[in-house]
Amino acid sequence: MHFEISERKMILRFFDVLFVLAALYSIGNGFDLDYLQASVSNFYVVLVLAIYINVFGAIFEMYDLQVASNEFQILKSTLLTVSTTVLVYLLTPVFSPELPKNRLQILAFYVVVFVTLILWRLFYVRFLASNRFLQNAVLICDREQVEELILGLESIDPHYKIIGYVSADTTKSIDLKHHHYVEPINKNDLASFVKKNGVSEIVIASQETAGITAELYQQLIQMLESGKLIREYTQVYESKTHRIPVQYIERDFYRFFPFSRNNHNKLYLSIVRIIEIGLSLLGLVFCVVFMPFIVVGNAIDNRGKLFYTQERVGKDGEVFSIWKFRSMKNDSESNGAVFSTNGDTRVTAFGKFMRKTRIDEFPQFLNVLKGDMAVVGPRPERPFFVKEISEVMPFYETRHIIKPGLTGWAQVNYSYGASIDDSLIKLQYDLYYIKHRSFYLDLNIALKTITTVLFYRGQ
Repeated sequence: MHFEISERKMILRFFDVLFVLAALYSIGNGFDLDYLQASVSNFYVVLVLAIYINVFGAIFEMYDLQVASNEFQILKSTLLTVSTTVLVYLLTPVFSPELPKNRLQILAFYVVVFVTLILWRLFYVRFLASNRFLQNAVLICDREQVEELILGLESIDPHYKIIGYVSADTTKSIDLKHHHYVEPINKNDLASFVKKNGVSEIVIASQETAGITAELYQQLIQMLESGKLIREYTQVYESKTHRIPVQYIERDFYRFFPFSRNNHNKLYLSIVRIIEIGLSLLGLVFCVVFMPFIVVGNAIDNRGKLFYTQERVGKDGEVFSIWKFRSMKNDSESNGAVFSTNGDTRVTAFGKFMRKTRIDEFPQFLNVLKGDMAVVGPRPERPFFVKEISEVMPFYETRHIIKPGLTGWAQVNYSYGASIDDSLIKLQYDLYYIKHRSFYLDLNIALKTITTVLFYRGQ
């Protein structure tokens, strides 16, 4: 038995709410605690509590599977989630029960929610996240690809194990320098190996179709008919990494990432535009509020102009000027344009603070109001780098079919892009967003952006 990544996240979300509600109901009735009883008294109150748990759980990474599988990290995440959930729940009496006269019931409410969640999550770590629920898979690929393909999948999903491979080429065998033993399988013995080792998925990644012989093809057909899952590598990679593997896609790219209809859906775009205008006005208000502190910090550390503009490439390849609070020293590019790196010495101490908290990007709400940018989308790049990257990287300019954004799928999932290789990974995330663009993904990015700011992970 095994669970996909999406299934694990659904299990966590569902049982977080279920166990909390069950505990509140049982203890509230068992000890005659009115506030706990009122918290599960009707559908709307239950719905509010469920939403709070899921939203703040997402912000504090309760549903990040790497965090959810680590006892120390889940303790920290649960403490932050419960504390914020209870505080907001208590401060929104319009949506939650009236505060009790006996304040000890508030403490009881907090303790019940925290203890319930931590016990359930520790059970998940010890049992559901253990090796009991590994998914065994087999690769059909070219020999020189084996190590790269295994690392590409297992590094994302620790419960996904490739235990063997069938070579689909005629080259000589190579030595595998991987920490797991991966057994080479004879093409004629694939079916028996799958049955013997409880393999549930066969992944085909071969670029040489001639290597899939008639005998191997017949075995694959028989296994498909018996209920085994057979998928192409790019499908598996995309579902587990939430990236488009452009490095494995050639000219027939249209087969692999048909773009989301929402990129041209007028209703979706109109609703998003209304939300963007509202968020931009709110963001500019915050910009004005923080302005005195930024002016002082800039005068002390940056010692130069408060704002700076820079050319960036937007939708359909059109160049526009982006606004930011300056975070680098004067003449930081006197020797020409270079990638900004993590720990860049050109960034001042106050500039580093603004970048980590994303305050330096507040003026870009002006760009959003003007329509040059969106709130969510691929990060706009400079024309010099667009030209340089496009020469060595296929599909890069595909990012420009939608507006660039203040935040995006690449920004919340990957660290600062300081090289061409980093740009390739960020491109994979950007194309995933373009392919799957939706209100749900936009909301997911918004929540992850809050996480980035709260945990000081800005770029």
